[in-house]
Amino acid sequence: MIFMNKVATGIAGLDAMLYGGIPEGNQVVLAGGPGAGKTLLGFNYLYNNAKAGNTSVFFAMEETPDRVIDNAKEAFPDFTDIDDLIASKKLIIDGEDPSTVIRSGSTNSYEFGKVVADIESTITSYKATRAVIDSLSVIDLLINDPGVYRRSMISLVSNLRRLNVTSLLTSELANPDFSNQDFKPEFFIFDGVIVMYETGKEDRRMLAMEVLKMRGSNHSFAITPYEITSSGFNVIAAEGSM
Repeated sequence: MIFMNKVATGIAGLDAMLYGGIPEGNQVVLAGGPGAGKTLLGFNYLYNNAKAGNTSVFFAMEETPDRVIDNAKEAFPDFTDIDDLIASKKLIIDGEDPSTVIRSGSTNSYEFGKVVADIESTITSYKATRAVIDSLSVIDLLINDPGVYRRSMISLVSNLRRLNVTSLLTSELANPDFSNQDFKPEFFIFDGVIVMYETGKEDRRMLAMEVLKMRGSNHSFAITPYEITSSGFNVIAAEGSM
């Protein structure tokens, strides 16, 4: 058996579900509905890795970089060294202005190519080994043809593998409840799929996540509750899940 190096997310319960972490070099879709915390989980992953000394890049397409930083500080007030990590270039928050990613009068293929080139340039410039792309849903808006979109995703995954980064790429789910899901075929182009569900109503809302697949590694198949706290994600993995 070939044993792959694992990249820890630094979130204890999630790493338990992943039996130690994400296989190094894997490209993982993080899918969920609005409010599930996809962007924050991506930030938490990069923050933990930056603190561990791994250069980490967050590429934002739905919000400006400043907005990503402000939201993270508000959600995670215990992360008091975010500015220090950014200043030391261990944590890089980059991206495209959402208002200019999709432009009338520009060809879809041109805009997609520009976005991918910018992502590659940022990763290469900083010699990053960890990345988050937020989100694939914006790229989906650029390319209306399902066949072209699927080929574009294959190309994106191939490029990220060539750059040897371990990445999370966020994507919207049409239905946040785990009882009735219809997953996009494109998800399975990627090495891994983690789904974040939201169930219940109002004050009885429950958040839970599931690892659907992770190429190169065994993992838990349990649907596991989580909460977003001032000190990061708390994933309540069952005892002995590793």
